[in-house]
Amino acid sequence: MRRLFFATDIHGSEICWKKFLNAGKFYQADVLILGGDMTGKALVPIVQQPDGTWQAILLQQAFTLRTETEVQEMEKRIGSRGYYPFRTTPEVLAALESDPARRDAFFKEQMLTTLERWLALADERLAGFSTPCFVCPGNDDDFEVDTILHRARHVRPVEGEVVELGDGFRLISTGWSNPTPWQTCRELPESELALKIAGMVLHTIEARRVIFNFHAPPYGSGLDEAPEIDAQLNVRHAGRSLVPVGSTAVRDAILKYQPLLSLHGHIHEAKGTARIGKTLAINPGSMYEQGVLQGVVVDLDPQKGIRSYTLTTG
Repeated sequence: MRRLFFATDIHGSEICWKKFLNAGKFYQADVLILGGDMTGKALVPIVQQPDGTWQAILLQQAFTLRTETEVQEMEKRIGSRGYYPFRTTPEVLAALESDPARRDAFFKEQMLTTLERWLALADERLAGFSTPCFVCPGNDDDFEVDTILHRARHVRPVEGEVVELGDGFRLISTGWSNPTPWQTCRELPESELALKIAGMVLHTIEARRVIFNFHAPPYGSGLDEAPEIDAQLNVRHAGRSLVPVGSTAVRDAILKYQPLLSLHGHIHEAKGTARIGKTLAINPGSMYEQGVLQGVVVDLDPQKGIRSYTLTTG
């Protein structure tokens, strides 16, 4: 029997990354899989004031920090919620805000530096363990992330690959999604995404031993319901109106190939499971901003297929 642990969409949350690295030992998993969207979305400045204090705004709440210990605690708090903290002065902050290109370059630098530190931590935490750790960048992850991941010793990037998990099970992964209103890094028209998926599946032998790790959930599955937005990207009806935003290419691939298991993310609030033909599809959801790691433990049996699964929160 093989036990896998899957989580996704940690979006730069330091505490969620640490929990993920510990999940193999905690859940006694044979395989760790992290789905798309590893990196964070925003910088949070901690600004030094003339009187020697520091000021920061986190989640629309202002903080005045008076000691080094308080500043360090705020940096950890910001990092645990998926943002990148940095110390600065009012003058430097004003220069960054007035120069979008410089600001974007600085953000990328902070993102990549943080990822390198994460991978060093993974090398430390996973050393001596036989549990493989597979990751797949998602639509929000910059392409420079791939280069850093390929340098890791204990974390293996698996975008576009077919990976043997043992006992005859195979994992097929892609972090590319169907188009979104935000025009993120890794998006494809449905027709091109379908071709990408078909090209990967051709390398497998027995579909009922296959596990899809596709960041985008299947369209209309209930695993893809997100708050409706208008043309200006504002949430409509206070978020009470939900619409399907998943991929038709992913849905069609599941119906055509009928893999044993299909793992997804992308839509944080759409935690749940669905049956699509004979396939069990799962989106464990994401609560990264609260520092909560949501995931799923799946026990795979060479004879029976899926023996059991449990959605987790921790």
